[in-house]
Amino acid sequence: MHKMKVQLKQGGESFGPRLARLRQAGGYSQRELAAEIGISHRMIAYYEKEAGHIPIDLLPLLATTLRVSADQLLGIEETKTNGRTRDTRLWRRFAQVEKLPPAQRRPIVQLLDAFLAKAS
Repeated sequence: MHKMKVQLKQGGESFGPRLARLRQAGGYSQRELAAEIGISHRMIAYYEKEAGHIPIDLLPLLATTLRVSADQLLGIEETKTNGRTRDTRLWRRFAQVEKLPPAQRRPIVQLLDAFLAKAS
């Protein structure tokens, strides 16, 4: 039985730098990504700098969190960009505000409304 070689796209970029690039494009710090998938930030740093691979059970978690396919995360497919950048960190903060009880959420919403009124 012979081994099948997978041709990696993205100029032969290895897994670690690709993970770092996708993490940054998603607006995550190493700590935030680690907390999101339930591992230590030291493991994220290790995967980005030293590991040639990751435990297979982390692959779907990373792909889902970073909003890419597993093939894109592994470098089998090119990551697709639509040319628009979105501050996902800001959107995650908005989602956190939405989860607050109404009494805690109200002053934040009023502050945002005042900011938007000044900006327009």
